[in-house]
This record gives sequence, C-alpha cells and structure tokens, in this order.
Amino acid sequence: MALLATCAFGQDKNAPPDKDWVCPMDPDYRSDKPGFCPKCGMKLVLGIPDRVEYPLEISHAPDVLRPGETARLTLRAYRPGTQQIVTQFEIVHEKLIHLFIVSENLSYFAHVHPVAQPDGSFTLDVKLPYGGMYRLLADFYPAGAVPQLAVGTLFVAGESTKPQLAPALAPSKSENTTASLRMDPEQPLAGLETKLFFSLDPAEGLQPYLGAWAHMLAASEDLIDLLHLHPFLADGRASLQFNVIFPRDGLYRVWTQIQRQNVVNTFVFTIPVKAL
Repeated sequence: MALLATCAFGQDKNAPPDKDWVCPMDPDYRSDKPGFCPKCGMKLVLGIPDRVEYPLEISHAPDVLRPGETARLTLRAYRPGTQQIVTQFEIVHEKLIHLFIVSENLSYFAHVHPVAQPDGSFTLDVKLPYGGMYRLLADFYPAGAVPQLAVGTLFVAGESTKPQLAPALAPSKSENTTASLRMDPEQPLAGLETKLFFSLDPAEGLQPYLGAWAHMLAASEDLIDLLHLHPFLADGRASLQFNVIFPRDGLYRVWTQIQRQNVVNTFVFTIPVKAL
C-alpha cells in the first residue's frame, strides 16, 4: 500500500490530463493518444459531436425504373432541420460514401460508391435486374458531424418476388477462397450478441478491403433491418470475428466481403434467429 501511495503522490500535478480520443464510428473504443480504431480503421478524434441524424434524399432518373435498364441515382444529404445541402464530407474507409443495394428477393446485392459532384450531391448509374422493392443503405460522414447510416427505398416496375429463404450455413465459395462459418451461440437469439467466426481457405494473400479486413451487411428477410458491420477481431490471417446483435427473430441474409490477391470475395449465408 505504501508503494502505491508513493507512486500516486509522486505524479506531476501540473501535467495535463489524458486526452480522450474516440472512434467516431465505434465510440465505445477510446484511447489516451491519437491513432486509428482497431475495429474499423477510422482515425480517432478528440471527442465527438452529438449524434444527430442527417436526412438523405435519394432521387432517380427516369421517373419509372425498369428491370435491366440503366438509371441514374442522385443522393443528397441535408443538415438537420434545414434545406442546406451538405457539401463537405470526411472519408470513411477510403470513400466519401458507401451504398449498399439489396433487392426484395434478396438475390441481388451491391456495395458501390456514388461519385461526388460539385454541388455536394453524389450520383451513380445502376442497372437493377428485378422488379419490386430495393432497399438502400448509405454510409457517409458529414464534416463536423459523426458517421451516418441512412436507409432508402426504390421501386422498380415489374413483377415483385418474395424471398424464398431457408437457413444456409454451409461453407460459401467465392472468387478465389471459401469461408466457413461458426456461431456462438450456435442458435442466435434476437437482442443478444452472437459471435460469428469465419475461417478462410486459402487465406494467403489477404489484403485490407476499403480500409478494413472485411465488410458485412446483414438484412432481415423483410428488409426492415439492415446492419453494416466490420470485424471485431481480424489480423489478416485465416480467422475473422464479427459481433452481431440481430434485433428481431427470423431469417437474415448475410453478405461478407474480403479481398484476397486483389480480388474481392463475397460470401453469402442465411442465418436463422430465434426469439429470446
């Protein structure tokens, strides 16, 4: 006890207090010095502003979207409570904006990056393959704010098909590697944390993809819930760990992307989640 007391009283009382560096995307990670978040790779900041939602407007031309025809999407973020378009953005995982697009039947998935325009908007040309509803999840970071996740909906003319899902937990083979999935607990429960462990084979030549070792999008069967996640643990070797809280029971289609030998691999699983 005397030694502890000596150490405490021996501290320089005039020394400045430790700084509180925070990850703007994962605010539960804090540090006493500048650096980068080990979870998502974001640059740490000295404190973060209040988390206020920035509205996102998504428009398209032509007015009627049709399967297989090229259309242009335009995205505009607005400052809360105003009609002022945001024109300054921070880079998030090497891009100013990430856009995930998922079809109603859960057969189409895209992770794309609209192009910034001088007026602060972003544009993207798309060719959507099916009729029906599409859900969009945009990930962007207005300067002076915090990272945002905004959801949008598009409707494409033509017959709409509902997803025909069943649990799919077998290894998923992609372009040049295969992912096997193990879950803890084996049966995920809504509202409780589930650990998803991915084993990659082969794993030689893994590379960071868009500033992280992996990106994940999980979508509920009805497309109400969309979750964008990065690994909780990853180091460029064969194992990845994601910690996920599925908000409701039901089936979730999960897309996980990694890069190996300059090739992007997308693994697809369908995970059943039971009520607590």
